[in-house]
Amino acid sequence: MMRTTSRRDFDVIQTGPIVIGWREWLALPALGIAAIKAKVDTGARTSSLHVDALVADERDGVTWLHFSVAAGGRGHAARVQCAAPAAARRTVTDSGGHQTLRWFIRTPVVLGGASLDAEINLTDRRDMLFPMLLGRSALGDHFAVDPVSSYRCGRGGGRRELR
Repeated sequence: MMRTTSRRDFDVIQTGPIVIGWREWLALPALGIAAIKAKVDTGARTSSLHVDALVADERDGVTWLHFSVAAGGRGHAARVQCAAPAAARRTVTDSGGHQTLRWFIRTPVVLGGASLDAEINLTDRRDMLFPMLLGRSALGDHFAVDPVSSYRCGRGGGRRELR
């Protein structure tokens, strides 16, 4: 796949996947989250986001999920109030073999200057080091993970659409 990225006064043509580290900053712009730390986990099929106070309600035949996210990291991070239509509710098996029923949303994720649509389950990750886990179904063939690198993409960056 070839992508064109604008850098100052010239264009850079990038072929192949964007190389990312095992942990990265990413954005969830539709949820109002400009930056959140995520662990990139190719062993996890789905992506997960830590949420608090999850409430589901029905509006015009659509289930909406209302929740808060501590976007700045652990501790005293400011909470962002979010709402999104539910995409699904399915059973997820964690790495310990425990199964839980979780809500899923579809939302744009911006990482490494690229924007992609991802399905993310909403759960309690308060005991985890990262508020978000980015799984392999979101990565697709757009990204390659360098397991010895961290935060290769920085905290911000340009935006381009991936299909």
